Amino acid sequence: MAPGFGDEEKNGECKGPKSIKVNNPHLDSMKEDILYHFNLGTASHDLPAMFGDVKFVCVGGSPWRMKAFIQYIAGELGLGDPKTDYPNICEGTDRYNMYKVGPVLSVSHGMGIPSIAIMLHELIKLLYHAKCSDVTVVRIGTSGGIGLKPGTVVITKQSVDARFQPQFEQVILGKTVVHSTDLDEDLTEELLQCGAELDEFETVVGNTMCTLDFYEGQARLDGAFCSYTEEDKQNYLAEAYSAGVRNIEMESSVFAAMCKLSGLRGAVVCVALLDRLKGDQLTSPHDVLHNFQQRPQILVGHYIKKQLNASQKK
Repeated sequence: MAPGFGDEEKNGECKGPKSIKVNNPHLDSMKEDILYHFNLGTASHDLPAMFGDVKFVCVGGSPWRMKAFIQYIAGELGLGDPKTDYPNICEGTDRYNMYKVGPVLSVSHGMGIPSIAIMLHELIKLLYHAKCSDVTVVRIGTSGGIGLKPGTVVITKQSVDARFQPQFEQVILGKTVVHSTDLDEDLTEELLQCGAELDEFETVVGNTMCTLDFYEGQARLDGAFCSYTEEDKQNYLAEAYSAGVRNIEMESSVFAAMCKLSGLRGAVVCVALLDRLKGDQLTSPHDVLHNFQQRPQILVGHYIKKQLNASQKK
């Protein structure tokens, strides 16, 4: 195996069963760790004071959506006015947005594996430097469904690649490293139970296919280029469905891999905006799509509120 963040049990990781793990011995010899894309650093900011109380991190592609989530969760937890214009902690950079209220951190990650991977490296180091523990991380977002009614929320059982394999492949120093994409099974079941308790929209558990592309990589017919037929597309999506795939997006594989490597409880919760067996383009009215996009926030918000209420009763 090539060197990288794949060997969890070697020297250099943070000790403790529920603490954040890093596997980079070079970090200990650095005078300062600059989290460049967050515009934060260990010398310039008191990270334990700023983030040490974080227990829940929600990440999503859109900066606007993650700001809307922090406003929503502030109201749900009674920690602030949902109409408050919460400051962007990463305002010194245009790469990612970050918001915080109480023990909840909300971070945007952009689109695709490279963008979320950069964010996760720096997020994991931030949580590590802040001495956080018992942290749960959930990706909330949108996706294309397979054989699902639009608006259905999918909680990922496993993230699979475009060949339906539960793995994330990374090239490090010219060599291929394969990481597991297993997610926390208990967390998946807890989120599914929250969906049943809410009883506001259909919530299912299924595999999520993570691709490198929005168009040909997802068997769309409406890109600038297309080298296959409608029949080819339908056969491929049917094969995906048979493999347990219920939705398609572009971030879950590296998210699952990095959560597992860092000891974070991780889950992926995405709403299906359309059924890809019936089309490729979004034709639902804007207000309907907006309602769909709020559903993962509502589900995860219910979960966070439930967990905090339970911890307060102990």
